[in-house]
Amino acid sequence: MNFTEEVRREADGLFDAIYEHPFVRGIAEGKLEREQLIHYVKQDYEYLNAYMRIYGIAISKCTRREDIEMFNEQIGFILHSEVHPHQNFCTAAGVTYEQMQGYPLAPSAHHYIKHMLTVAHEGSLGEMLAALLPCPWTYLEIGQRLIEEVRPEPSHPFYDWIQFYGGLAGDTTVKLRKQVDLWAEEAGAAERERMKEHFMHSCQLEYLFWDMAYKQEEWPVPMRAAVF
Repeated sequence: MNFTEEVRREADGLFDAIYEHPFVRGIAEGKLEREQLIHYVKQDYEYLNAYMRIYGIAISKCTRREDIEMFNEQIGFILHSEVHPHQNFCTAAGVTYEQMQGYPLAPSAHHYIKHMLTVAHEGSLGEMLAALLPCPWTYLEIGQRLIEEVRPEPSHPFYDWIQFYGGLAGDTTVKLRKQVDLWAEEAGAAERERMKEHFMHSCQLEYLFWDMAYKQEEWPVPMRAAVF
């Protein structure tokens, strides 16, 4: 069993909890409130901006051009492809994507970004990759399981979202898993343990991100958008 298989097995309960979260079930049933969709897109837009910056930090730690190319491709994927599922939610909510940009981070999104940035600045490239992996991996499994469970027709309100994450997102997961496994093979026991801890922490924060969107979580006192 390689490293990513090992941590995936340990995170099985978390992956199941994410899939059973009311927001994800709302995607399956095509029934989510307009404000829930809006809150999700506002937060995920800022989250993905931070995710691309963390890819940039990863590039600064690469020693092989092949790895630089891989991270550069992933930045392009977020910029040019991952807007499509956002557009699906915006269409369902009756808003434009441009209207959803530039909002302050809610507490859970803020926590998640700070977690990844801390690992990026203080950890190894392997630790960074382990912290980044749960995002594409959980979305891939959500999409695949929804395709199998719901078998959505094009008339489903979230057909494009489900098809995107059940298919296109798989390439990112495969690439990141490969990199994490290669790094873990050379890492010592202490670093492997840190990688596992970062992976599990990110899985918990994936759950909280869905919960934040479902509950439309905000700070107790309104805050202006922070710059990262």
